Amino acid sequence: MATKTWSAPAPVMRRVRAYFAPVNRAEASPVIFDAAQQGNFDPDSPPSPWIDPGWIRGFSRKPLSQSTPVMTGIPAAPLEQIRETLGAQISFHFMSWTKATMALATGSQHMNLLATSSDAALAAVGGTASTAVAIQDGSTASDIVLTQSDAAKFSAGQMIAVDVDYTGQTGYVGSPVSAAYVKSALSDADYVRRVTWNVTRIASVDGTTVTLAAALPAGTPSSGMKMQALTGFVDREGGSYFQEWSALFVMEGSQGERVLLYYPRLQPRGGAEEETLAFEGRQKSALSRIALKASFLALPVTDALDGERVVCYRSFLPAANALV
Repeated sequence: MATKTWSAPAPVMRRVRAYFAPVNRAEASPVIFDAAQQGNFDPDSPPSPWIDPGWIRGFSRKPLSQSTPVMTGIPAAPLEQIRETLGAQISFHFMSWTKATMALATGSQHMNLLATSSDAALAAVGGTASTAVAIQDGSTASDIVLTQSDAAKFSAGQMIAVDVDYTGQTGYVGSPVSAAYVKSALSDADYVRRVTWNVTRIASVDGTTVTLAAALPAGTPSSGMKMQALTGFVDREGGSYFQEWSALFVMEGSQGERVLLYYPRLQPRGGAEEETLAFEGRQKSALSRIALKASFLALPVTDALDGERVVCYRSFLPAANALV
């Protein structure tokens, strides 16, 4: 008689993993996650184009959907229910500060602090930037080819932004994520590089080749892209632009079972916020961790299977040989 392995009454897990993928704003198309085909992916290597922003803490989700009864008869009594509103709210803390986590936890545009020229006037988002340099043919996502004089302007350890000049275009801008929406023409030629997600750090500079510590998120630079040094990141409280993401939250049980929460469309709810978290342990410490607080509102999609409008898909993959 075959021996059965029984799963625990409820999955036992340590932490929740979060993954995000940019919604195609121009086509209003979220990134699809198929739990049947992709549900068992390596947590440290999510399928493209999902981004792993690191561990999160304090994950909480709250349904905002409401139903109301349809009344009939005298005296009135419920005949059936209808769904009156549809929505959900997600909140948690990011446990690291990076370009990705800051941007995800920000309600509006997230910007790069481009290195400024020596005589630049002061500006809250960074003053006039140092001149961008043209990227030469033969460049790849991991190695940027410049002229020798341009390459000499950069050094190992610097962060860089790579994207096209702003030339008066309106609509969504930035690679590979729609980082901002321009409503009317601007005058800053560096604006796209100020908001782009196509950033990384330099590992080394050898002659005309700049080797990157991590490949550019947008891949091999396209024609017209230029490169600028950056010193950090900045976001603003306010603004009219809302980011939008597809999100996946993974809860992995101790026996190999997995709970997956897939939200096709999330937009940041509120503005930039951080919170101090005390270090856990028996002994009291004066130290605390400054964590990025993220809160999102789930927006609906129409499922092509049956035309129903939904905000979340919850999938469960049982442990091997577990009772189903």
